[in-house]
Amino acid sequence: MEILFASANRHKFREVHRIMADCGIQVVGLSDSDDLAALPAPVEEGRTFAENARIKAVYYARAAGRFCVADDSGLEVDALGGTPGVRSARYAGEGGTPAERDKANNTRLLSALKGVPAERRRARFVCVMCLSDPGGRVVAETRGTFGGRIAESPAGDNGFGYDPLLFLPDQGRTSAQLSPEEKNARSHRGEAARAMAVRIKALMEGQSGGGGT
Repeated sequence: MEILFASANRHKFREVHRIMADCGIQVVGLSDSDDLAALPAPVEEGRTFAENARIKAVYYARAAGRFCVADDSGLEVDALGGTPGVRSARYAGEGGTPAERDKANNTRLLSALKGVPAERRRARFVCVMCLSDPGGRVVAETRGTFGGRIAESPAGDNGFGYDPLLFLPDQGRTSAQLSPEEKNARSHRGEAARAMAVRIKALMEGQSGGGGT
């Protein structure tokens, strides 16, 4: 059972590959195909995580002619009205390397929350996954969340994006201080990917048995 995961983000791919493998599903990435890797990325113009996930899943499923999963994820901060939300990856701009953008995004977020007390720094990661069939029909969607609060300063070297800033009160650590296994067990992407694995298996079993889903 092999599914295309449509993301050029190697950190996301590594997380999803590991989670899906534990569920018995093999995941391949865009970089495994020269043709897919060379395609211009679709414009993520959706207003929600779900809309952007659908855009990517449908685009790459049609291009590859195979089942494709895509995700869209980001950080919602209550004190900022849900910002940065769908613009999480581009919160501080689009230039530079991924590591430079991560640093700039974290710096901007801390600046926006300067002086905001801990009890008002509640936030959560959100991930929506979408599965498209080869014809571009959306056949499954899942969602996961991962809550905590925004720390006063970054901590930890694991993870990526805003992981160094999402503090988990029950752990006394940030998401970036968790091991990959600890993060996958409770993260937004882990929750969405495990739910998607169930949907994929049910779909495939229905097809092989001649039934519908």
